[in-house]
Amino acid sequence: MTRFAVAALALVLISGASVFAQTVKNPKVQVFAGYSLLHADNGGLTASTINTTLNQPAGAFGLTSNYSGWNAEVQYNLNRWLGVVGDFAGHYGNPFTSSNILLTELPKSNQYSLMFGPVLTYKTLWKVTPFVHALGGLDRQHQDAGSIPGLFGSSAYVTDWAVAVAAGGGIDYKVFPHMSVRVGQVDYLYTGHDLNAFYNDAFGRGLFKNLATKENNLRFSTGILIKF
Repeated sequence: MTRFAVAALALVLISGASVFAQTVKNPKVQVFAGYSLLHADNGGLTASTINTTLNQPAGAFGLTSNYSGWNAEVQYNLNRWLGVVGDFAGHYGNPFTSSNILLTELPKSNQYSLMFGPVLTYKTLWKVTPFVHALGGLDRQHQDAGSIPGLFGSSAYVTDWAVAVAAGGGIDYKVFPHMSVRVGQVDYLYTGHDLNAFYNDAFGRGLFKNLATKENNLRFSTGILIKF
């Protein structure tokens, strides 16, 4: 009886250790994809500045700061704490708004980023997994030409590449052994876009002055994480 009890206890301990090891161990590869919202820093550009610079009455044009899009990541875990991640994102929208119902084609904007860096993950015994990362790479900002007859004519296509750096983190919640929900990921996203040059290329040299030569953006992402 004593031997049986000892054997049973040993089996329980071994099983518990195995479960613990499986719980805290990260998978080697995980892929994330989901929705992303970018709150853009307009670098001192305001609706008043737009209307004044383009000789429009007050209230003719407004300014947009929020852009919807997507965010995807591929992560390789070196161990249960440290990994490396490649981060890809795209955001889209109209940089300007207007109350003029006769306008049919305002300029459209899109922004893509490609960044890489280390990620630290704290694997708990529960379903919640917090993480933090630091990323660096490139950001591409593009604005389509807009045709607005009777106002400021047509803007030109303009594309600008700049250095991008992001720092942030988030929380994953496990719903299945190989799938989690990224409840939320928040990043401070710095880009080195010179907004003076960007908007002067779009609307005409010398029109915009004293804008920022960098952007301090915020990015929120949520979606599904698959683990291999």
